Amino acid sequence: MPTVHVDLAERSYDVIVEPGVLGRAAEAFAAAGIAPCRVAVVSDETVAPLHGKTLISSLDTAGFHCSLHTVPAGEASKSMAHAETVCREMVRAGHDRKSLVVALGGGVVGDLAGFVAAIFYRGLPFVQIPTTIVSQVDSSVGGKTGVNVVEGKNLLGAFHQPKLVLVDPETLRTLPDREFHEGFAEAIKHAAIRDAEMLDELAALDPSNRDVPAALIARNIAIKARVVEADEHETLGIRALLNFGHTIGHGIEASVPYGQLLHGEAISLGMRAALRISEKHAALSPSASARIIAVLQRFGLPLVLPETIATDTVMAKLATDKKFKAGEIRFVVLDAPGSAKVVRGVTHDDLREAIESLRKAV
Repeated sequence: MPTVHVDLAERSYDVIVEPGVLGRAAEAFAAAGIAPCRVAVVSDETVAPLHGKTLISSLDTAGFHCSLHTVPAGEASKSMAHAETVCREMVRAGHDRKSLVVALGGGVVGDLAGFVAAIFYRGLPFVQIPTTIVSQVDSSVGGKTGVNVVEGKNLLGAFHQPKLVLVDPETLRTLPDREFHEGFAEAIKHAAIRDAEMLDELAALDPSNRDVPAALIARNIAIKARVVEADEHETLGIRALLNFGHTIGHGIEASVPYGQLLHGEAISLGMRAALRISEKHAALSPSASARIIAVLQRFGLPLVLPETIATDTVMAKLATDKKFKAGEIRFVVLDAPGSAKVVRGVTHDDLREAIESLRKAV
């Protein structure tokens, strides 16, 4: 089965993509040099009943001592309040500097658990076991952890790389349709910025088939891994390419109560807006935009902004985005499918016009 190595010197790790690996977690831990210890499994109230027993049984049998810590499902759990709650539970459960944190769930759980691992006793090792498309192809790899505040998404956090990532495609079978489909927005983003041929592979998938090829997941992870290796802490402008669709997408997502729009749904809207800006600032052809939009449509992802979301509200959220540097807009555009770059000529008027364009049908 595919294994992707993330080469970050002493912080390097493997991402193992293998059906059924959840039930063989202890073997994978041992192969990665993780010895039996106390383990804090962080999950949510939806995923824990579905997959918690399988994971904990594997670890307990191998001599690990697990405690389970659950938060409510949904974006609202990515908060300082929930991070504190999990940390306090871990203290009461007897965890110390030799403990291990395991994130079992989607992107919210991975970001929250990774942040907890980064701050508990000033840093514990952790393992990512993502259970959604968006977390398997994107958020579980790269070491970005964090929580949201009212003012915006992911504004508090730390870079904290995992020791291991275990991707079990079989966990995708338990996802509701909406959560399954929204995750493909990140796969489409990867294809748009680095792998135009993958657009055709995604377009050929049956959106109702939960047997997502392990090789396709690994192909996405490899794109993310190569970008992270080149610019781990997003200081060179390379890792910023992964933010295609995210500047406006995050602004839209933060303009409504967390969870009202799923992450991938907001990013789909953000990508349509980014394609419009790409046509203006990078000479992207309308036919290339249409090719990417057609794949978003195939997975039922939204492309029209709800009237209840005011443009002024989105613009206000954009002002706090981390991708603004000293007030300057750094915007990711495409000059062709598979070819992305960061430009600095995008204006606030461009952003406003792109947001307004989302009110019209494709």
